[in-house]
Amino acid sequence: MLRIGLTGGIASGKSTVAALLRDRDYLVLDADSLSRELLEPGQAAYNEVVREFGEGILNPGGAVNRPKLGAIVFTDAQKRARLNAILHPRIQDIAAKWFAALDRPGGPDMAFEDAALIFEAGAKKNLDFVMVCWCRPEQQVERLEQRGLSREDAKLRIAAQMPIDEKRRLADEVIDCSGSLEETGKQLDAALARLKQAAATAKRKPS
Repeated sequence: MLRIGLTGGIASGKSTVAALLRDRDYLVLDADSLSRELLEPGQAAYNEVVREFGEGILNPGGAVNRPKLGAIVFTDAQKRARLNAILHPRIQDIAAKWFAALDRPGGPDMAFEDAALIFEAGAKKNLDFVMVCWCRPEQQVERLEQRGLSREDAKLRIAAQMPIDEKRRLADEVIDCSGSLEETGKQLDAALARLKQAAATAKRKPS
């Protein structure tokens, strides 16, 4: 079974492509959902994050206020690195177990991990292929503004990630999400056809 990473810059169309994959009956693990679960009260990661960033990041009920935490880490590279060091090893451990459980006779030919920081977190080594979604930088800013961020905050969040040109260079497959949904879907189908061929080739190789 092929283990495929799905990544891209913030507001680049990655979630749209993940939804298209699910529509096509592919299994997709959402790393952002995992990070939310890891930050729930009672989790070891929650305790570490509160110790690191203080109780000022909590809502009155004790839950982590993600916008508050985001405002801290997207303006401070050291704090962002610290948060990533707490969450990413745990996310990759869960992803490895998820892939392993699927990799069995009669299981799928491929499955996807949807994660924003595959390259930054050093997770590429755990994957067979990485698919990168991208769009024009001005589109990223527009989409983030539509989500309620200021233009300045939008640019800060884009700048906090690896440049998209670098991600495209490291990618095995690239999906341009700057056009229509139909155009994105056509590119995805072409990429999936290539990946299916790679999965078939891998299956024929002696173990």
